[in-house]
Amino acid sequence: MRIATYNVEWFANLFDDAGALLDDGGWSGRQDVTREDQIAALAQVFRAIDADAVMVIEAPDSSRHRDGALALANFAALAGIRAREVLIGYPNDTQQEIMLLYDPDMMSARHDPVGFETGKKGSRNPPRFDSTFRIDLDIDATEDLITFSKPPLEAAIETAQGGFRMIGAHVKSKAPHGARNRDDMMRLAIANRRKQLAQCIWLRARVTHHLEEGDPLILAGDLNDGPGLDEFEELFGRSGVEVILGSDLPDEMQLYDPHAARALQSRIAAQPATARFYLRDENRYLSALLDYLMVCPLMRPRASDWRIWHPFDDPACWRNDTLCKALLTASDHFPVTVQLAAQD
Repeated sequence: MRIATYNVEWFANLFDDAGALLDDGGWSGRQDVTREDQIAALAQVFRAIDADAVMVIEAPDSSRHRDGALALANFAALAGIRAREVLIGYPNDTQQEIMLLYDPDMMSARHDPVGFETGKKGSRNPPRFDSTFRIDLDIDATEDLITFSKPPLEAAIETAQGGFRMIGAHVKSKAPHGARNRDDMMRLAIANRRKQLAQCIWLRARVTHHLEEGDPLILAGDLNDGPGLDEFEELFGRSGVEVILGSDLPDEMQLYDPHAARALQSRIAAQPATARFYLRDENRYLSALLDYLMVCPLMRPRASDWRIWHPFDDPACWRNDTLCKALLTASDHFPVTVQLAAQD
């Protein structure tokens, strides 16, 4: 069984309000990429990874006027992929949903949130992901009220080989919009980074709950964070990825992702990368490790062949010129996959 996570940049722009694909020459949300070119590229990429389940990050939006799950199902039909059923958790208002595409012949899936609801005052005990978490990170002696703009998807999955849980997450630190000067920019950036770290602590609390319950678990998605990714890591002591992995906890409480593990071994050696962004001001591309498939100790013996479908770093992708171009056209992130062997 193959599990994937894939952040698709501006997927929502490829559909009309009825969920139909806008397969035409109009511009997509990607720079200098038409909608028909992005749709064709995405279809090729999804067919190539041929996953049984894909945690889609930045999936088509859902609202009173738009059905993102229908839109994604329409795309799966056009692409002709096995993962054609759609599971959505909590819809949000950012036009970037988290959804699970899965093969109904291989598994069933339902949204199964854990925790309790809170009012606006929140709770110091980690609540449901659509609620409010009160936390003081000991940076300014002030307790913060933390919410997710994109509440994680909690999927309970059943297969012929048994069940497991998946948490799909898109953790993001906002840019310091509204800053009037450098000091103001730094203040806003630190505040936003603190919120991102708090969200990672919240996610880690849910991971700990499942590990204590003995639940097989995969955490998938875009954490917009990694070891040594920015200058604020020194201020906060560790990255959000390290928090979620549980790097300072006993082995039985840690999650594992080989790309994260490699990045943690050395901050100055070449790092794996799952995303590639163009920096207009510097006229160059920046590569970053942002997307992860973390498995719990129970699932680690079954997990193998983690793969970043990078057009330049993965030899098979590089040798396939059509796939290489499709990966670059489809999104600014690249899919990550892992193989799960059958249970004994």
